[in-house]
Amino acid sequence: MTEDDRRQVDAVLGNVPGAFERLVREYQGLCWHIIARMVRNPEDTRELCQETFLRVHQCLHQYRGESALKSWIGQVAYSVAKRHLEKRRIAIAEMPADSEDDGLSLLDQVGDGFDLEGACADAEIAAGLHEEIEALPPMQRTLLTLYHLDEVPIVEIARITGMAEGTIKSHLFRARARLRERLQARMGAIA
Repeated sequence: MTEDDRRQVDAVLGNVPGAFERLVREYQGLCWHIIARMVRNPEDTRELCQETFLRVHQCLHQYRGESALKSWIGQVAYSVAKRHLEKRRIAIAEMPADSEDDGLSLLDQVGDGFDLEGACADAEIAAGLHEEIEALPPMQRTLLTLYHLDEVPIVEIARITGMAEGTIKSHLFRARARLRERLQARMGAIA
C-alpha cells in the first residue's frame, strides 16, 4: 500500500468531510470500466457502480493494504459485476473447445505477436475490432480491455479478478485468437 492509499483510507475511515467523495471521484472510472465491460447495460452499470462504492464504504475497514487500493476497489467492482451476471445466468466466459489446451502450454503465448493497436490503424478495421471485442464473452472482453487498452499488468488483473495468472493468460490468448480470426475474415470480405 502506498502512503497516498494509506492517507486516503485513513481519511475515509476517520470520516473526514469529502474524503469518501474524493475516493469515489478517483476510482469511479475504473469501476465503471470494469462493470460496463462485463454487463454492457448502462442502467445496470450505474446501479452496480453505486453498489460497488456502497460495499467499498462498508468494507473499507477490512482493507489491509496487501495490494494497491485501486486493485482492491477493482476487485470489489469485478465481484459485484460477476455476481450480477451469475444471478442473471449469463455465461461470463466461453468454455474452451479443448480443455487440455488450457494451462501451461498457453502461458508463454500471451505475447503471441497480436498487435491490438496496430490492428486499429485503419478506421474501418477499428470499427470492426470494436464490434468483435463487444461480441466477446464478458470475462474475455473485460480481461482483454484491461490488459491491452488500460495496460493493467496481469499481476494486477489477477488481484482484481481473483483468477490465477495462467488462467488470465489463457483467456487473453483465446480472446486474441478469436479476434484475429474474425478480423482476418472481415479483412478478406473488405478486400
